[in-house]
Amino acid sequence: MEFLTTNELSILRWVHILAMVYWLGGEWGVFQTSYNVTNRELSLEERRRHMETAYRIDILARTGIVLLLPLGLHMGKIYGFVPFLDGAGIWWMWLFFAVWLAMTWTAFIKRETDIGVTVTRLEEWLRYPLIAALFIVAFMAFGGSGPIMSGEGNHWYPAKIGLYAFALCIGLFLRLVMRRWTARFRILAMGPDAAEEAALEREIGQARFAAYIYWITISGVCFLGAVKPF
Repeated sequence: MEFLTTNELSILRWVHILAMVYWLGGEWGVFQTSYNVTNRELSLEERRRHMETAYRIDILARTGIVLLLPLGLHMGKIYGFVPFLDGAGIWWMWLFFAVWLAMTWTAFIKRETDIGVTVTRLEEWLRYPLIAALFIVAFMAFGGSGPIMSGEGNHWYPAKIGLYAFALCIGLFLRLVMRRWTARFRILAMGPDAAEEAALEREIGQARFAAYIYWITISGVCFLGAVKPF
């Protein structure tokens, strides 16, 4: 216990790096797998196997993106940027994100069931107020009105929060595309359907473009945390 207390910041930073690696690497894996998901020259069963692989890779990326925020806030508390998390606040914060992470994994495990679809939608709806709150506190921090304490030389922290919120927006779109994969493949399992194939290819094409923006955004988050340029 003394080791954890003494090295709290270093351990948090280590886990934060791992979460970032899984986030970035996982998104690349899903991106590459999507080429086979839409490949009409493959059998439907083979395409479904690639879709399953994409989901199994994606859960690590989703886990990473969920963990990054509480880890960043916890380190922010240590740095003195997030004073409202002192005392019991830090435990309530981790409880909230533990519930969010549990919903993420439930949606993954039950993804082929109605329960999984329902939990996925609930988890997505959870993100909307969270994204709004992150943008608001980031802009308030730049204005010096809290609740994030930031000043000259420390604006990288609210900038990182704002960029993370933007990444969540892109992630919502990518999650929507992946959720539609399941529905479209159920229809294709009943027989060839040119309209569904075209919709699948169009949506994944849009998702690939969004993925490029996603990687740039993730790289930006990494840069701000590592360099702290302003």
